[in-house]
Amino acid sequence: MNQNNRAISAIRDLFPALSQKMNGENLVYLDNAATTQKPKDVLNLLSQMSIYKNANVHRSMYQLSDEATALYEQARENVRRFINAPHRENIIFTSGTTASINLVASSFCEAFLKKGETILIGADSHHSNIVPWQLAAQRVGGRVKIIPVNKNGEIEVGELGSLIDDSVRIISICHISNITGIISPISKIIQIAHSKGVPVLIDGAQGIVHSSVDVKELDCDFYAFSAHKIYGATGCGILYGKRELLEKMPPYMGGGDMVYTVTYQHTTYAPLPLKFEAGTPNFIGASSLTPALKFANSVFGRGEDYFTQFSNKELFEAIESEKNNIVEYILDALKNEVGDVEIYGETEDIKNKIALFSFNIKGINSSDIAQLLDKMGIAIRSGLMCAEPLLNFFGCNGAVRASFAPYNTLEEAKLFIKSLCRAKKMLL
Repeated sequence: MNQNNRAISAIRDLFPALSQKMNGENLVYLDNAATTQKPKDVLNLLSQMSIYKNANVHRSMYQLSDEATALYEQARENVRRFINAPHRENIIFTSGTTASINLVASSFCEAFLKKGETILIGADSHHSNIVPWQLAAQRVGGRVKIIPVNKNGEIEVGELGSLIDDSVRIISICHISNITGIISPISKIIQIAHSKGVPVLIDGAQGIVHSSVDVKELDCDFYAFSAHKIYGATGCGILYGKRELLEKMPPYMGGGDMVYTVTYQHTTYAPLPLKFEAGTPNFIGASSLTPALKFANSVFGRGEDYFTQFSNKELFEAIESEKNNIVEYILDALKNEVGDVEIYGETEDIKNKIALFSFNIKGINSSDIAQLLDKMGIAIRSGLMCAEPLLNFFGCNGAVRASFAPYNTLEEAKLFIKSLCRAKKMLL
C-alpha cells in the first residue's frame, strides 16, 4: 500500500458509516454534495452532549447550562478561526446555508433595497440562492437579474461589469456549483463588485469543504455554509457577515435570546451575534463543529495534528493527488467506457473542478440509474438537485450526480464506473 492509499485508509477508518453494507454490497457513498458523513469524534460529541450536556445556553445560572454554553461559544470561536473572521460577532449560527441566505435576503433587503432596485445572482445558483432573493425583491418591488454562465456552466465574469449599474444593491454568487463542481472566480467577482460599491454574499455550501476559505483575504461581505456539509451535524448553519453591515440590518426573527429589553410597547435588541439568534439554538449541532473543523483543518493541511502517522503536508498531498486522479479518471471513463454521456460542467483546468460529476446517459432516465446503482451499493443523487434553472439551461429536467469527499477512493470511482456500465446495459 503506497503513501496515498495509507492516508486515505486512515481517513476512512474515522467514518463508521463507510463500513456498512447496502443491499448486501459494501456502501460506496457518493452523495457528499448533499451531506458528508461524520467522523467518530463528531459522533461521540453529539452523543455525549445529548446525554450529559443537554441544557439551554446563555440563560441559566447552573453548571450544566454553563458547560453547554461554553461548548457552543467555543464552536463559534473555532468557526471564526477556521474562516479567519476578524471577530466572534461576525459569526451567526443559523439552521443551515438556506437559513443564512434567507436571513441576509430578508434583513439586508429590508434595510437597503428599494423599489426598482436590483439583486444580481449567478445563473449556476442552487434554489436557496434564488428563491430568497425573489421573495425579498417582491416585498419592495425590486428585481432579480442573472449573471449568465457559458456553455460549460462557468460564470461569465466578463459581463459582470456591464451588469452592475446604479440600481444594483447586492450580488449573491455560488463559490462552487452543486451541479457542475466548477469553482467560481469569487475573488475577481468581489473585486469588481467592490470597485462599484456593491457588497457580495458567497453561497459556500460546497465551497467550505473543498476550499480553504479566508474571509479577510476574500473581502466578501457575507459567507454562508452548513455544518453538515463539512462533517458536522444537520440543522446547523453559519453566516459570516461584516460587522458594519450586520449592525445596520434589522433582526430576522424575534424571540428569546435576541433581546436586550422587552415591554409590551417596545423592544431593544441584544448586540451581535445574538441579535440574529432568536430562540433556543441548535447548541448540540453547533458544538459538533469543533471536532468537525479540527478534522477539516487536517484535510486542508493546516494547523491540526489529527493524524499522528502523517504530517499535515503528507495528508493534504495524498488527498489532492487522489482527488485529481478521480477527476481525470471519471471524466475520461464517462466518455470512453460508459459512452453516450452528456456531462454538465467540463473545464479545461481540472484544478478548477472538484470531484463532482453531473451527467445523463442518452435515452436513460436519471432516476432509473440511481435506483439500479443503489442495488449495487452505490449511493448517488438524481433529479433536479435543487438547481432546476441551471439544468434547464443545459437542456434537461434531471441528471445523475456523483460527488466525492476526501474519504472516497479511486477504487470506489472505478467501481462506480463499472456499475454504471452494467446499469446502462440493463436499461437500454
